[in-house]
Amino acid sequence: MTTTMALGIVLFVLMMLVGGRAGVRAFIGLLLNFGVLFFAIVLVAFHFPPLTVTLVTAVIVLALTIFLSADDDLSSTVAFLASLAVLAILVLLIIPVEQWAQVQGFGPEDSEDLEGMSLLIGIPFIKVAMATAILSTLGAIAEAAMAISSGLNEILEQHPKVSEQGLMREGMAIGRQIMGTTFNTLFFGFFGGFLALFVWFSSVHYTFGEILNDKIFVAQVLMVLFAMVSVILVVPATTWIMARFVRYRRRHDLPVSGDLTQADHERLQQEALANRKK
Repeated sequence: MTTTMALGIVLFVLMMLVGGRAGVRAFIGLLLNFGVLFFAIVLVAFHFPPLTVTLVTAVIVLALTIFLSADDDLSSTVAFLASLAVLAILVLLIIPVEQWAQVQGFGPEDSEDLEGMSLLIGIPFIKVAMATAILSTLGAIAEAAMAISSGLNEILEQHPKVSEQGLMREGMAIGRQIMGTTFNTLFFGFFGGFLALFVWFSSVHYTFGEILNDKIFVAQVLMVLFAMVSVILVVPATTWIMARFVRYRRRHDLPVSGDLTQADHERLQQEALANRKK
């Protein structure tokens, strides 16, 4: 048994003990996401359009991550719609920024590892950099969206008559609370992952200006900043969509929290059919 397999088994056992069925679903979602990402890499390697493959992969990963980790339809639906909206905005931001930054490809620090290898792979590195930046934000988007939607759903269960303005205030308050911890998670994840690079910079006596202009360093900083921007955008997006769902349910005399019953679905279908006849 390899170390990776042993740690995977430990992870599965802990997720099952702590999270129960939700933990098992989350572990299955993790495996499915790995398979989806691996398949996306294969498609890009076979010269399918990197951005198209990335966008389809991003939607699938968000759906698997959110719907396999939530127990109620309201939280998962709101989180998924908010994630899609934020993803669309980020794509419009990432494409021009990556084009302007020109940090695609490899830096001089990679020259020893790449010696003797050909870089003529037939895929534009700028598109690979855009795809990498988009995929690196998915975890932060899904995590923040689920945290806010679940928190708002809990508030609705405890206070079903809360006003839309009050719900918006509570959503922004929850968002402000998770921002700090999420930003620290992203920062220390970046710092820990690139500790060896920082040691390299120190050993070869890079100046502060050289560090700020290093291609590898700038590329990673951009991905962290994209993830931070995504978390900020998720807060108002999730809160606003949740408020719209609550308004819709109240307008049709439906429960504002939890899943809709079969009777609720039948009544909505009857109302829709009546509106069409009019």
